[in-house]
Amino acid sequence: MGVTRQKHAKKIMGFYKHNFQFREPFQVLLDGTFCQAALRNKIQIREQLPGYLDGAAQLCTTRCVIKELESLGKALYGAKLIAQRFHVRNCSHHKNPVSGSTCLLSMIEDGNPHHFFIATQDQDLSNKVKRKPGIPLLFIIQNTMVLDKPSPKSLAFVQKLQTNQLVPEYQKQSIVELKEKEGLVKQEGEKRRKRKRAGGPNPLSCLKKKKKTQEGQEPSAEKKKRRKRKRNR
Repeated sequence: MGVTRQKHAKKIMGFYKHNFQFREPFQVLLDGTFCQAALRNKIQIREQLPGYLDGAAQLCTTRCVIKELESLGKALYGAKLIAQRFHVRNCSHHKNPVSGSTCLLSMIEDGNPHHFFIATQDQDLSNKVKRKPGIPLLFIIQNTMVLDKPSPKSLAFVQKLQTNQLVPEYQKQSIVELKEKEGLVKQEGEKRRKRKRAGGPNPLSCLKKKKKTQEGQEPSAEKKKRRKRKRNR
C-alpha cells in the first residue's frame, strides 16, 4: 500500500470522524459491482479494507443485493459468494426486492444515521450518493481500493456547521439527551413554576398599615385623658 495513498485515506477519514461522527467499527455497505471488481482484481476485501481505513470495519450488504446477483446468473456467481460472506443488513424490501442501488440508497436516507460507507462501481449510484452529505464512497481502480474525497455537498454542509447556520439531527438529539441526563430539563420546569407562584404580602405595605393604626390609636388615648381631667375638675 502506497504511503501517499494511505495519507490521503487518513486525511479523509479524519474529515468524516470529526464532522460526521464516524466511529469504529466502520459500517461498509457493498453492492454486487464492488464484489465483482474485487474478484476480478484479486482484492481481499476483508483483509485489506481495515488497514486502508486505519480501523476495524464491518462489511455489510442487503438481501436485495444478493437477490440481484442471483438473478444475474453464472456471470456473477463469484461475486454472489463474496457478498454472502458479509453481514446482511435488514432493509425495508422484504416482500418486494428492489435493485441493489435502490436498496443501498434507502439505507442512507434521513442523514445516514448508521454512518454507512457505500462501496460500489456503479457510476449512477455514486453520483446519487455524492448528492447526500456525510457519506464516504469507496471504489476500485485497477487493483486498488480508493476512498473518494469528500463531495461538494459534504464540504458545504460542514461549512454551514462551522458558521452555526445548521445543527444536524444527531446533535439535536444528543443535546436533548444530555439535558435530560443532567436534570436540566426539570430545573427549567421548576424555575417556570416558581415564577408563576403568587408572591406574599409586601412588607412595606404592612408597615404602612401599622403606622396608620398607631396614628389612629393616639387620638383615642388623648380623648380618654381629656375626659379624666374634666371629671376631676
